[in-house]
Amino acid sequence: MGKGGASIPDEEWERFLREAEAGTEGAPREPSARARMVARRLREESGPTDGWRTHRPVRRARRKGWYVAGVLVAVALLVVALAPGRVAGWFGVGGDDGGNAPLAAESKRPDKPPATEAATQLPTLDQPFRGSPAVRWADGTAGISLPAARATGWMSKAQVAQALDRTRDFLAESSLDPAVLRGERPRKAIAMVNPHQQDVQDYLGTAFRAPSRKNDPLLLFSRFDKAKVRLVGDVVKTRGRITYREGERGALEVTTDVTYVYPVVRAAAGSDEVVRTIVRREVVMSWDDPAKVVTEPGTFSLVSYKVDTTNGGCDTFTGYLTPKFAADRATSSPGDGAEIDPYDRSESMDTRMRENGDAGCGTATRS
Repeated sequence: MGKGGASIPDEEWERFLREAEAGTEGAPREPSARARMVARRLREESGPTDGWRTHRPVRRARRKGWYVAGVLVAVALLVVALAPGRVAGWFGVGGDDGGNAPLAAESKRPDKPPATEAATQLPTLDQPFRGSPAVRWADGTAGISLPAARATGWMSKAQVAQALDRTRDFLAESSLDPAVLRGERPRKAIAMVNPHQQDVQDYLGTAFRAPSRKNDPLLLFSRFDKAKVRLVGDVVKTRGRITYREGERGALEVTTDVTYVYPVVRAAAGSDEVVRTIVRREVVMSWDDPAKVVTEPGTFSLVSYKVDTTNGGCDTFTGYLTPKFAADRATSSPGDGAEIDPYDRSESMDTRMRENGDAGCGTATRS
């Protein structure tokens, strides 16, 4: 459970379920088959399907009076004269990573991509995010901003706050949990999905046993094969936000749009070449009214899920993210799709996938 949400006893959730099972007016329905795989969803719409991406490295304080302001200016000039390097660091100038000042939380979609860092700033074991915009992003769930809760649909303000916290818990269990990142089955995350949503349960049952384009666990979960690669350190950088609205039958429909940056090295002892796998994932979920939809307390129904991956494998359906290193890129063909900036969050996922979807494996402009 994330911080900031009021706790709702399980008894209250169970009361809704008991009332539904007792045959109250408007009997609960089985959840509709609303979760859609990426390729299948886009085939049904006007746009093309998504191509997996390969990687190509690129290169106020108030014024108290003129006297006080004058003193502050004099002090500032003195600091610049005595410690120019430190002042430059404050403003992100001249540092190895282009400045460490953390970004404010993302409250809305940005209107442009982040600035491009110097191509010579390569990642290292000590600084795995060096040379990328992620160096200024927050760590883990701290980079996933939550909106203020308000009563919506069948839920009170306190229930909405709890559902938002549980939503972020799902993101942590599916894309940030160290065991899951090492390739283990995301049992806690799966347990949060409505067990009565049969098409999703079929997908989950098949994805880890026989992964394929249609049943790919990477649509919802981030996993690496620990026999081949390992994460550098214990920090995953994130940037994104959670939004919500009233959905079908008075449900709370929550949309998550988050970019995750994973620094990795080869699993072999002594490996020191750091590369980054970047995953942007959009998951839309419905916290259903148990008086109207058959559900279980504390679970949600999936509405849709989409993923865009950089340096995680292109048309490789092993159930694991498969980053390429320098030797791999030297012997592989360049991507035949559009160029993609994996850090650009100014476009919606729908726009990105329609514009760059069915052209094969795209090429990332940076990592």
